Amino acid sequence: MSPRTRYAGPIQKAQVHPHGLVQRGFAEDAWLAEVLDRYPAELFDINLYDFADDGQVSLRTGARGELSGAELLEAIKAGRLWVNLRSVERGCPDLWAAAMSEFRVIEARYPGLKTVTNAGQLILSSPKSGAPYHFDAAGVVLFHLRGRKRVFVYPGDEAHLPERDMEQVVARQTTEEIPYSPDFEADAQVIDLEPGQALTWPLYAPHRVRNTEAFCVSLSMDFQTWDSRLRNGALFTNAVLRSRGVSPRSTDRMRRPELAARWAASVALKKAGVMPSRLAGFRRDFTPMVGAPDGAGTLQAEA
Repeated sequence: MSPRTRYAGPIQKAQVHPHGLVQRGFAEDAWLAEVLDRYPAELFDINLYDFADDGQVSLRTGARGELSGAELLEAIKAGRLWVNLRSVERGCPDLWAAAMSEFRVIEARYPGLKTVTNAGQLILSSPKSGAPYHFDAAGVVLFHLRGRKRVFVYPGDEAHLPERDMEQVVARQTTEEIPYSPDFEADAQVIDLEPGQALTWPLYAPHRVRNTEAFCVSLSMDFQTWDSRLRNGALFTNAVLRSRGVSPRSTDRMRRPELAARWAASVALKKAGVMPSRLAGFRRDFTPMVGAPDGAGTLQAEA
């Protein structure tokens, strides 16, 4: 089998692992409602994706609103929402401690995998929702806790993941969604994920997700290695160079010393504010509402 990614690393294809988080009660309604009640509103990402027949997607984003945790949970179950609770390590330390223990077991199965940072988001998603074709600028372990997901993982080559698009995502000039073609399906590795299973895939591998007619709960754990940090820095520096009319060398052609130099440059460029994020002022279009179509109610104007 040919490599599924052009990036060196111990994870070369999507693979399923067992985990024990479900037995700890982290997917039960009472626990989820309590978490939704107390989770910081600034750490909520509430999305509603509209998918065209050709797989292209448009995005609407929501604000937390005033629903109780139990009401918000009901709106997610009955709607078409994809809710990310960011920074689980800060917002939900009990889940995070348990997940890190499970992660260390999985990490040990990949000789040479040494992480330097970890972060997580708890994903609560409606039965008929899904995540569009995108990539993460980090390694990922997806711990699935409730419902069933179908995950499509694609090769991380230039045809499926152009570096120019990667640069824009890493530099936070656009969201993680990248151009998709139905032709990619011939190259997809398809995994049906059950509660109690965790999925790993190669660094940067593009992927998309469909829920299979059930309310779903997952913990997506991002991790960085020094290799991924260096490459992300090089991608950021290349984005800055490209914005100045320069055609930079592909990071695929760079050896570690050049990647390290570009990473060091990215640290200085970020400190100088050379390419500020375009995502900070994302427009919010709705708040969740029980009984509303898709679970999305009208966003009330501020007084």
